[in-house]
Amino acid sequence: MRYIISGRNIDVTEGMKNAIYEKIGKLERYFTPSTEIHVTFSVEKKNRQRVEVTIPVKGTIVRAEEVDEDMYAAIDKVEDIIERQLRRYKTKLIDKTQSATSFSKTFIEEEVDDEEVKISKVKKFAMKPMDPEEACIQMSLLGHNFYMFRNASTDEVNVVYMRSDGTYGLIEPEI
Repeated sequence: MRYIISGRNIDVTEGMKNAIYEKIGKLERYFTPSTEIHVTFSVEKKNRQRVEVTIPVKGTIVRAEEVDEDMYAAIDKVEDIIERQLRRYKTKLIDKTQSATSFSKTFIEEEVDDEEVKISKVKKFAMKPMDPEEACIQMSLLGHNFYMFRNASTDEVNVVYMRSDGTYGLIEPEI
């Protein structure tokens, strides 16, 4: 695996790099040697250490992000999240030869506990057309961190969401 390690508002130390090599290196059996692992360290405010790990694999992206007061604890948590995602993803691989080119043969052939996704509740609601600003207001009133709506100007289903920095984001379908 090839590691691309960077830092935002922080100098990446050898200790941090070694922790990544040790923890994320445990996942080496899942990937081919040419797989790239993107790791970004950042510091927010006073005691918020953030670790983001992104692994592009054919057809999808495996990504985990964790915030903790201790950078090394955040690295441990990120490794657990990625391993859980990989186990779940493996059970969903339909075309192993096409979709799994970034994964090692031993990982594909390894038996795995089937963790099924279980939907426990289904909600249905009418989506009245509105603009994104009105959708943000509705989202805030409901106390949610995302809101799905029909865009009045495009008649497409869009999603607005609250970003971690307090700003809003909009997801539109690509045409």
